Amino acid sequence: MKILTFLFIGILFGATAIASDLQNVTPEQLREMQDHQNALIIDVRTDTEWQASGVISNSHKLQAFDADGKFDQQKWLTDLEKLKSSKDQAVILVCRSGKRSAKVGAFLAGQLGMKNVYHLENGLQSWIASGHPVSPNCLQVACK
Repeated sequence: MKILTFLFIGILFGATAIASDLQNVTPEQLREMQDHQNALIIDVRTDTEWQASGVISNSHKLQAFDADGKFDQQKWLTDLEKLKSSKDQAVILVCRSGKRSAKVGAFLAGQLGMKNVYHLENGLQSWIASGHPVSPNCLQVACK
């Protein structure tokens, strides 16, 4: 019985993984993808968070959820498409802890079928804990 339960759980989670192409990346993988694969880094946090902790260099600020927790999917997608240099460009989503970026990523990969969608595992917190620098929040959409 335990084996059947284990197989069922494995099949369930396996199917979920196949249905969604969202992949986690570590801070080191993000850096590598940014430097060598022209990955587009999208910071989905709020302006207050950008001000408080700064941003990853060369990332783009594109807030996903408003103060009420609402996500204007159409506007956000339109803004994202303006930032992409190609349809297949890798997109890495970043938030504070990885929860919001995972939600947005699951939407992009799972519901829209977008390929090459990633999110920074454990968010900006993992980036900072790994010793990677942040840039001060800047007024432009893309920060250098």
